[in-house]
Amino acid sequence: MALAVGCVLTACEKPVTFTEEELEAAKEAAKGEPTKKFTFTLKGDFSDDWKPVTRGYMEADGKAMTDIWVLDYKDGSLAQQRHLTQSDEDWAAPTLNLAYGSHHVYFIASRGSGTMLNTDAHIISFTKVLDTFYKDYAVDVVSTSNGNRAVTLDRVVTRLRLTFTDAISDDAATINFAPHTWYYSWNYVDGVPAGAATDQVVTINIPTSELGKTDVQANLFGFSTATEWQTDIAINSRKADNSVIGQATISAAPFKANRISEYSGPLFGSEGTLALSLSTDWDTAYEGTW
Repeated sequence: MALAVGCVLTACEKPVTFTEEELEAAKEAAKGEPTKKFTFTLKGDFSDDWKPVTRGYMEADGKAMTDIWVLDYKDGSLAQQRHLTQSDEDWAAPTLNLAYGSHHVYFIASRGSGTMLNTDAHIISFTKVLDTFYKDYAVDVVSTSNGNRAVTLDRVVTRLRLTFTDAISDDAATINFAPHTWYYSWNYVDGVPAGAATDQVVTINIPTSELGKTDVQANLFGFSTATEWQTDIAINSRKADNSVIGQATISAAPFKANRISEYSGPLFGSEGTLALSLSTDWDTAYEGTW
């Protein structure tokens, strides 16, 4: 009787079968969301004697980048992020596992300092902006995607360069300049400068070794679009007691990304306004005198 019952039970069982597609889907479900490994070899938007980017080497104007940020947004939401420094093994060639689907991967390479990253507002800010490069890289990830990508980053800063043609006064302690409008932040999703600073004073302490010298230069980097814009700049030099030695004004100075606006003239014991002419550096630079 027991044997008969066993036969009946066995006869009632049905074999379970799966298609190949169902088996693959089950495997992927067991592993979680499917991803593909990508390696992004970063290059700079360099020209002339600028060196290309290689492993462990990202340099512009003879100065190395110090930080790389990689922010992966999938379908508009932050999926993952990385911050690399020169000690990281994949510096200049970061790797990411990207989930299948549509992505925007934002790359920022900079040597600025005092960094603040706000991923909710999509803003990266620096207390001191220096040379910075950026790229918004769109990629659709599928199983057959090529995981090796070369990405060229573009310079997204402008540069104010001042050359003081007269000798620095022996009692000068600081040089101060204040652009009426200047940008220390970058919206990496929109690809534009953010949070304009108004009449913010930048102070440079003058080393005693520079006193009495002529043609001393001062530089200020800021974020900019590729479309030219203008701003006024107030400049002065002060003694240790904060009294003014000399001052100058730049009216409607033009700026745009990847270009230097270069001005020169006397400052110490003078008061004047700058004019504009041409020079060459980066892209075609502007050069003026006051």
